[in-house]
Amino acid sequence: MEYKKNDILTVTIGDIGNDGEGIGKIDGFTLFVKDAVIGDVVLVKIMKAKKHYAYARLEKVLTPSPFRVKPPCAFHRQCGGCQIQAMSYERQMQFKEDKIKGNLIHIGKFEESLIDRIMEPVVGMEEAFHYRNKAQFPVGTDKEGNPIVGFYAGRTHTIIENKDCLLGVSENKEILETILGYMKREKVRAYKEETGEGLIRHILIRTGFSSKQIMVCIVINGGRMTNGRFLPQEDTLLADLKKIKNMTSISVCINRERTNVIMGKEVYTLWGEDRITDSICIREGEDFRRTGKEIFFKVSPLSFYQVNPIQTEKLYSIALDYAGLTGEETVWDLYCGIGTISLFLAQKAKKVYGVEIVPQAIRDAKENAANNGIKNVEFFVGKAEEVLPDKYEKEGVYADVIVVDPPRKGCDAVCLETMLRMKPERIVYVSCDSATLARDLRVLCDGGYELVRGRGVDQFGQTVHVETVVLIQRKDT
Repeated sequence: MEYKKNDILTVTIGDIGNDGEGIGKIDGFTLFVKDAVIGDVVLVKIMKAKKHYAYARLEKVLTPSPFRVKPPCAFHRQCGGCQIQAMSYERQMQFKEDKIKGNLIHIGKFEESLIDRIMEPVVGMEEAFHYRNKAQFPVGTDKEGNPIVGFYAGRTHTIIENKDCLLGVSENKEILETILGYMKREKVRAYKEETGEGLIRHILIRTGFSSKQIMVCIVINGGRMTNGRFLPQEDTLLADLKKIKNMTSISVCINRERTNVIMGKEVYTLWGEDRITDSICIREGEDFRRTGKEIFFKVSPLSFYQVNPIQTEKLYSIALDYAGLTGEETVWDLYCGIGTISLFLAQKAKKVYGVEIVPQAIRDAKENAANNGIKNVEFFVGKAEEVLPDKYEKEGVYADVIVVDPPRKGCDAVCLETMLRMKPERIVYVSCDSATLARDLRVLCDGGYELVRGRGVDQFGQTVHVETVVLIQRKDT
């Protein structure tokens, strides 16, 4: 049967898609339904129809799923952030485990029996809200001309006003209200994407979960004014922000580009430190108790630093466990950022080399190593796919273990080829996208490696995203 726009249908939701939409089938015809939960029986209206599938709007939940819960956030349907907040956390964990396994089986072409044998249960959170140490709030204007902040509605740049996102820390609301009050009082205009006019574009807030230090960075469509300041009546805003407990760093970031990129390249500190400090620690045992030495990191507005510090400790501890270090190994950490995994590995390795394309991140990594008294690490600026073959082919640098934590697009083909030529005994792959993970693992396993262990870690509760750690080992070892 052929279905068309405006058709009203009843469908049972059997799965969740990449963007959190419910997936149901009628006689082989697939319906994608936003806000539907696995197990729901729903009444939907087709909004856009193709030959074999359609996008439909949820009209009514006829029979609620046993996994459906009442979302605590009033904006969950409008906002594009928490795609699966209406699903119980236990079912979220099952969905994420199924997602990882499904990608390894269907994209990676690994046997289902193997994946069932080597995959360990997903590591969930004790508290699935208020876990983010970083938030970026777009600034806009409401119909009355008042400045507002919030988050973009899904697939749009329409701001859903919200000063108290449940994924963030409680201090965010006070900070945002302070800046909005200043903007209204001093008639400071919000940036308008359509015209490129206005001054304040975004507000970035970082919080050190262990240090409690707070950083505020205001992204502006401007530069230094004739009086040397960046903002009108800047001192009044600084005076108000400084009153907030644990405020440590206040800065502006210049971004005059007409793009969707949030941060610019220039950052100027208005008050306090130019960075905040946070720490992470090894976690061991089934209960992931904190053990060993705390490693302290300096984090700037432009630094990449995992947004969920509690789960990051678990993620990196699993990666360290999978690496199987005895103190005699040479380890390469590719896509190393500010050195978070590198410094973890250095505690149990003979030597660690880190590679990262962002120069500022490498400067931070070197400083973080020095501040923590860790001397058996060396960092290089450049693309992993260029630095790794250069050091291997020209200098004969080898690796017993390679740890790789690439961006969502996965590893470059040249990087994968070089790893295969270097023939490390073990490769630990940390991934934020199990689809590209599966693709890359297929290449590595076709090149002489085999899957040994794997585990998901929930870094992003209430969303469809999940981190994965996988250990592969050379077959001839």
